[in-house]
Amino acid sequence: MKRFILSLLIVSLVAAGLVAQEIGEPDAQQLGIMEAQQKLKEISVDKFEYEGYWRVSMSSDEGYGTARLFEGSPAAKVPIKEEEGLNIPDKYVLGVRIDFLRRGTNSFFVYPQRPIPIEGICKTVSVWVAGRNFNHSLNLLLEDALGRHFELYIGKLNFQGWKKLTVAIPPQAPDGVHGIVQRNYHYVNLMGIRITGFRIDCDMMEAYGSYYVYFDDLRAVTDLFAEDMKDADDMSDMW
Repeated sequence: MKRFILSLLIVSLVAAGLVAQEIGEPDAQQLGIMEAQQKLKEISVDKFEYEGYWRVSMSSDEGYGTARLFEGSPAAKVPIKEEEGLNIPDKYVLGVRIDFLRRGTNSFFVYPQRPIPIEGICKTVSVWVAGRNFNHSLNLLLEDALGRHFELYIGKLNFQGWKKLTVAIPPQAPDGVHGIVQRNYHYVNLMGIRITGFRIDCDMMEAYGSYYVYFDDLRAVTDLFAEDMKDADDMSDMW
């Protein structure tokens, strides 16, 4: 009986440890290939510093949106160490206003003028958001190395103030074809993903009047191991 209770206790502790690992932000160290084959680095994808680069679209019979820059920054944001002393502009945040014309299962898109590439094998993507405590959902839109489009659920916007939201990029399937493909083993120039924007799915009960949401500091944790292993004298197949 004592052995049975001890075994049950050990199983419970192990299960609790597994659950604890799932809580919080995705751990880039645990995604994809072994750590010994990784060279992880946090990089800045976009700081939302240029007027007119990000745009908003929405079905014209559901509402309309506008986007502009505002001075400000999340107080809890920690700068990337490699960027210190480089005088990289980081003064503004992107503000988006949506004016609903009718209540419904509405969605709107926030997207850059052109897809933003992320070098290496991307593990996680994060962005600071002020969602104004509405029950809307934020989704990341991306394009893989084969040019196929995907979307990943990031989280709800039902919180006050700024919050860093992070989504894990699923590891590539062993066959190199299904799911999000970030590396083509035949062509080294086909690697990584491209950010194509965000989609916000609105809660029907709160899709009325005007809605405001703000974005800042889009980042990624990426594995640059394969980038460093490229042959400098290799030929390009872009002809």
